[in-house]
Amino acid sequence: MKSVIIASLIASAAAFAPAQVGRSSTSVALDISGELGAQAPLGAFDPLNIMGDADQAKFDTWREIEIVHGRVAMLAVSGYLTTAAGIRFPGAEDVPGGFAAVNWLMSTDEGHLILPQMWTTFLVATIINRDASEVTGVKPAFPGDYRNGKLDFGWDKFDDKTKQRKRAIELNNGRAAQMGILGLMVHDIMGNTGDLFLK
Repeated sequence: MKSVIIASLIASAAAFAPAQVGRSSTSVALDISGELGAQAPLGAFDPLNIMGDADQAKFDTWREIEIVHGRVAMLAVSGYLTTAAGIRFPGAEDVPGGFAAVNWLMSTDEGHLILPQMWTTFLVATIINRDASEVTGVKPAFPGDYRNGKLDFGWDKFDDKTKQRKRAIELNNGRAAQMGILGLMVHDIMGNTGDLFLK
């Protein structure tokens, strides 16, 4: 009887052991350790192994998403800190700072006019940026390159090393801004953002 109980315990424990199933793949995995953004101290940081079986197209898509989110986060942090400092557009002096502005937009007549305009602007900007290369015929040099062939602010005058450095700076600033806006959101919800700023 004891041997039956022990055998059933071992069998039930084995049911929870991970199965050793081999994965076969016909594609060669992309080595991201040499890509832009694989920097000290973390190197190629991919804890969820999202890029484990990625090809260059998948990597470029994820990189473009990261860059766009970083750019939006940089604008969000700048806007949050500007309104926290008490700076407002003329006529918007009564709009609260931080994320309380979203509730103000949802609950006022002015807000009901502004919100659709904001979302339309974001939508049109996204469509223009994504489809710019198809409309203008200018092929992007790298993921997140939305230049249209006319407006580049002197980008083409930089050497390759300077371009790589500037792209790495933008990527790191975007990563920092994503963490920054997340922290501001958490403290805004906690109600202690006043403790974060110098008075």
